[in-house]
Amino acid sequence: MNEFDYITKNLDRLRKEISEIAKRSSVPEPKLVAVTKSGSDEELLALAKAGVSAIGENRPGELKRRGELLMQSGFYPELHQIGTLQSNKAKLVYDKATLIHSLDSHSLLKELEKLGARNGVKIPALIEINSAAEPQKSGVLPDDAERFLESALEFSHVQISGLMTMGPAVPDPEDLRRYFRLTKELFDKLHSRYGFGEAPTLSMGMSDSFGVAIEEGSTLVRVGRRLFMKNQED
Repeated sequence: MNEFDYITKNLDRLRKEISEIAKRSSVPEPKLVAVTKSGSDEELLALAKAGVSAIGENRPGELKRRGELLMQSGFYPELHQIGTLQSNKAKLVYDKATLIHSLDSHSLLKELEKLGARNGVKIPALIEINSAAEPQKSGVLPDDAERFLESALEFSHVQISGLMTMGPAVPDPEDLRRYFRLTKELFDKLHSRYGFGEAPTLSMGMSDSFGVAIEEGSTLVRVGRRLFMKNQED
């Protein structure tokens, strides 16, 4: 018996749950991004060996390091930068990340454009929406999202692929439904007017809230803690 068998079991259990929620809600099954910040390097490699196709990291330095570790070990999952990204850290991930989930300011937009132009690449990113308009949190306010998108479309080396939202910290995931629904409505409106490229993405839902997020139309969920828990009950 492998000491990391619980990783495979957790992944299988999570995939089954996601599939069942999507089927029950009559929506397409979303992509799973495995958030690995709470796992060790050994658990990360076990997760890759179990067949996970997308890894998410909050810290740019860790995304870079762990991406290199995975490649050295013969694994090539998508790498997603999911945490707040400071402009001066963008250089660590712009050419590593399959998708940057947290484009939240004009300064970051300009930095990504500069990096993309200098290196001849187009950088895919999601606009982070502060769906609850929390003053202490980053993100673009819903009322400002269209203006922000229009300004982003003026840059040729950043591909806006959709939206992401976190929602407020609440004890009951059901309380996030209205924020997910608002963001989905905004996503649909902006996608119909401007288009989000070949892979339109709505990133909503984490370990405690992905069920509600899927029901409200999320195309990508970010789940971490559930994957690394030992002795989960069926």
